[in-house]
Amino acid sequence: MTWTVIAVLIVVGLIFIILEILVIPGHAVFGILGFIMMTIGIWQAYSVYGSTAGHCTLAATGLLTIIILYFSLRSKTWKKIMLKSEVKSKVNVIDKKKVKVGDTGKTVSKLSTIGKALINGEFYEVHTLGEFIDEETEIIVVKINFNKIIVKPKK
Repeated sequence: MTWTVIAVLIVVGLIFIILEILVIPGHAVFGILGFIMMTIGIWQAYSVYGSTAGHCTLAATGLLTIIILYFSLRSKTWKKIMLKSEVKSKVNVIDKKKVKVGDTGKTVSKLSTIGKALINGEFYEVHTLGEFIDEETEIIVVKINFNKIIVKPKK
Protein backbone atom coordinates (compact mmCIF):
# COMPACT_ATOMS: atom_id res chain seq x y z
CA MET A 1 0.00 0.00 0.00
CA THR A 2 1.44 3.38 -0.97
CA TRP A 3 1.60 6.57 1.06
CA THR A 4 -1.05 8.06 -1.23
CA VAL A 5 -3.59 5.42 -0.29
CA ILE A 6 -2.73 5.76 3.40
CA ALA A 7 -3.06 9.56 3.22
CA VAL A 8 -6.38 9.30 1.37
CA LEU A 9 -7.75 6.88 3.98
CA ILE A 10 -6.76 9.20 6.82
CA VAL A 11 -8.04 12.39 5.15
CA VAL A 12 -11.36 10.86 4.06
CA GLY A 13 -11.78 9.37 7.53
CA LEU A 14 -11.16 12.77 9.08
CA ILE A 15 -13.67 14.37 6.70
CA PHE A 16 -16.27 11.76 7.71
CA ILE A 17 -15.67 12.50 11.39
CA ILE A 18 -16.04 16.27 10.81
CA LEU A 19 -19.25 15.62 8.85
CA GLU A 20 -20.55 13.51 11.74
CA ILE A 21 -19.81 16.23 14.27
CA LEU A 22 -21.00 19.27 12.32
CA VAL A 23 -23.43 18.28 9.58
CA ILE A 24 -25.19 14.99 10.33
CA PRO A 25 -24.94 14.36 14.08
CA GLY A 26 -26.84 11.61 15.81
CA HIS A 27 -26.52 8.74 13.37
CA ALA A 28 -22.88 7.80 14.13
CA VAL A 29 -22.51 6.01 10.78
CA PHE A 30 -20.11 8.55 9.28
CA GLY A 31 -18.21 8.90 12.55
CA ILE A 32 -17.68 5.16 12.82
CA LEU A 33 -16.70 4.88 9.15
CA GLY A 34 -14.29 7.77 9.53
CA PHE A 35 -12.70 6.26 12.61
CA ILE A 36 -12.35 2.88 10.87
CA MET A 37 -10.78 4.49 7.78
CA MET A 38 -8.29 6.46 9.89
CA THR A 39 -7.43 3.34 11.90
CA ILE A 40 -6.86 1.30 8.72
CA GLY A 41 -4.61 4.04 7.33
CA ILE A 42 -2.50 4.15 10.50
CA TRP A 43 -2.40 0.34 10.73
CA GLN A 44 -1.22 0.10 7.12
CA ALA A 45 1.55 2.61 7.81
CA TYR A 46 2.74 0.40 10.69
CA SER A 47 2.48 -2.88 8.77
CA VAL A 48 3.95 -1.74 5.44
CA TYR A 49 6.56 0.87 6.45
CA GLY A 50 7.51 -0.18 9.99
CA SER A 51 7.09 1.20 13.49
CA THR A 52 8.96 4.49 12.95
CA ALA A 53 6.77 5.45 9.98
CA GLY A 54 3.72 4.20 11.89
CA HIS A 55 4.56 6.38 14.91
CA CYS A 56 5.06 9.40 12.64
CA THR A 57 1.75 8.70 10.86
CA LEU A 58 -0.06 8.30 14.17
CA ALA A 59 1.40 11.55 15.54
CA ALA A 60 0.67 13.46 12.33
CA THR A 61 -2.90 12.12 12.23
CA GLY A 62 -3.51 13.07 15.86
CA LEU A 63 -2.08 16.56 15.36
CA LEU A 64 -4.04 17.06 12.13
CA THR A 65 -7.25 15.91 13.83
CA ILE A 66 -6.78 18.35 16.73
CA ILE A 67 -5.96 21.27 14.41
CA ILE A 68 -8.91 20.62 12.09
CA LEU A 69 -11.34 20.17 14.99
CA TYR A 70 -10.08 23.39 16.59
CA PHE A 71 -10.56 25.46 13.44
CA SER A 72 -13.88 23.87 12.47
CA LEU A 73 -15.43 24.39 15.90
CA ARG A 74 -14.46 28.06 16.21
CA SER A 75 -17.36 30.44 15.78
CA LYS A 76 -15.38 32.81 13.55
CA THR A 77 -14.97 30.04 10.99
CA TRP A 78 -18.73 29.73 10.51
CA LYS A 79 -19.44 33.48 10.55
CA LYS A 80 -17.66 33.75 7.22
CA ILE A 81 -20.15 31.45 5.49
CA MET A 82 -23.20 32.26 7.62
CA LEU A 83 -26.30 33.82 6.08
CA LYS A 84 -26.58 37.39 7.33
CA SER A 85 -29.77 38.60 5.67
CA GLU A 86 -33.03 38.90 7.56
CA VAL A 87 -36.49 37.93 6.41
CA LYS A 88 -38.70 40.98 6.82
CA SER A 89 -41.82 39.74 5.08
CA LYS A 90 -44.96 38.62 6.84
CA VAL A 91 -47.07 35.57 6.33
CA ASN A 92 -50.31 36.23 4.45
CA VAL A 93 -51.22 39.61 5.92
CA ILE A 94 -54.96 39.90 5.41
CA ASP A 95 -56.57 43.31 5.22
CA LYS A 96 -60.09 42.81 6.60
CA LYS A 97 -61.34 45.56 4.28
CA LYS A 98 -60.07 43.81 1.14
CA VAL A 99 -61.18 40.24 1.85
CA LYS A 100 -64.46 39.32 3.51
CA VAL A 101 -66.48 36.15 3.92
CA GLY A 102 -68.52 35.66 0.75
CA ASP A 103 -65.97 37.20 -1.62
CA THR A 104 -65.22 35.23 -4.74
CA GLY A 105 -61.98 34.55 -6.60
CA LYS A 106 -60.11 32.08 -8.74
CA THR A 107 -57.40 29.59 -7.83
CA VAL A 108 -53.98 30.30 -9.31
CA SER A 109 -52.50 26.96 -8.31
CA LYS A 110 -53.92 23.57 -7.48
CA LEU A 111 -55.26 23.61 -3.93
CA SER A 112 -54.40 20.38 -2.18
CA THR A 113 -55.59 21.83 1.11
CA ILE A 114 -53.27 24.85 0.64
CA GLY A 115 -52.46 26.92 -2.43
CA LYS A 116 -52.60 30.34 -4.08
CA ALA A 117 -55.70 32.20 -5.18
CA LEU A 118 -56.59 35.56 -6.68
CA ILE A 119 -59.30 37.27 -4.63
CA ASN A 120 -60.41 40.83 -5.39
CA GLY A 121 -57.30 41.45 -7.50
CA GLU A 122 -54.82 40.32 -4.78
CA PHE A 123 -52.90 37.06 -4.44
CA TYR A 124 -53.38 35.15 -1.19
CA GLU A 125 -52.42 31.82 0.28
CA VAL A 126 -55.69 30.02 0.90
CA HIS A 127 -56.77 26.82 2.64
CA THR A 128 -59.56 24.44 1.78
CA LEU A 129 -61.78 22.42 4.07
CA GLY A 130 -59.80 19.29 3.20
CA GLU A 131 -60.84 18.94 -0.43
CA PHE A 132 -58.72 19.27 -3.55
CA ILE A 133 -59.52 22.14 -5.91
CA ASP A 134 -58.05 22.37 -9.41
CA GLU A 135 -56.31 25.36 -10.90
CA GLU A 136 -58.48 28.10 -12.48
CA THR A 137 -61.54 27.09 -10.40
CA GLU A 138 -63.96 29.69 -9.09
CA ILE A 139 -63.90 29.80 -5.26
CA ILE A 140 -65.75 31.55 -2.46
CA VAL A 141 -64.34 32.66 0.89
CA VAL A 142 -66.02 30.68 3.65
CA LYS A 143 -64.11 31.77 6.74
CA ILE A 144 -61.20 33.95 7.83
CA ASN A 145 -59.16 32.83 10.87
CA PHE A 146 -56.36 35.27 11.78
CA ASN A 147 -54.02 34.83 8.78
CA LYS A 148 -55.87 31.92 7.14
CA ILE A 149 -58.41 32.32 4.37
CA ILE A 150 -60.57 29.25 4.06
CA VAL A 151 -62.30 28.71 0.72
CA LYS A 152 -64.50 26.22 -1.08
CA PRO A 153 -65.39 25.79 -4.75
CA LYS A 154 -68.17 28.04 -6.00
CA LYS A 155 -71.04 25.99 -7.38
